[in-house]
Amino acid sequence: MPERKTYIVEHLDPELGQWSELEYAAIAAETQRAGNTFMLSSLPSGFEVPARLTAIPAFRAERRGVEEMYGGEGGGRDRVCLLDPQAERDLSPDDKGVFDVFLFGGILGDDPPRDRTSELRKKGFKGRRLGPVQMTTDTAVRVTRMVIEEQFTLNKIPYTDFPDLKFNEHESTQMPFRYVKDDEGNPIMPEGMVDLIKKDADKSIDDLF
Repeated sequence: MPERKTYIVEHLDPELGQWSELEYAAIAAETQRAGNTFMLSSLPSGFEVPARLTAIPAFRAERRGVEEMYGGEGGGRDRVCLLDPQAERDLSPDDKGVFDVFLFGGILGDDPPRDRTSELRKKGFKGRRLGPVQMTTDTAVRVTRMVIEEQFTLNKIPYTDFPDLKFNEHESTQMPFRYVKDDEGNPIMPEGMVDLIKKDADKSIDDLF
């Protein structure tokens, strides 16, 4: 049996936007299929977890932050990997034996990046990088899973950068992120995401999080 892995998004925000809800649902569903655990941590008091997440057995809602869960002597901090754009080393398949927990700041989809991951970096977690191009949070978790569970190297993952989403003959929008491509060459996006973007095409991407 393969070792179970845990993927944690330290949410850091008092609310959950539609964009993030769709991303988290996609992460939870993929984690469920892989037999692992997906957790949102540091959820504030009164935070309402959407039913689409609580319905997935792999999902866990956690009020504690990662420092409380894994800090202190013997707390397992050395087995936690922070996915950090400023880390000195890229994530590699060999890290499967090094880490059990993969930690995301819940902010990899910011455009431009606000580096809120620095709040987690300061807590002393070991960092790994996913490459130079900004990803959405669900893409970052997907790429991490592909490297750790499926043993891809980062340069062998099929990517598409800044894809154009065409809504009709006259309307399209360019996404400012890197995505994993599916077998047909299309960016893998959460179910309902294209419809959300189309519906809110007059808003900026940042307004949708």
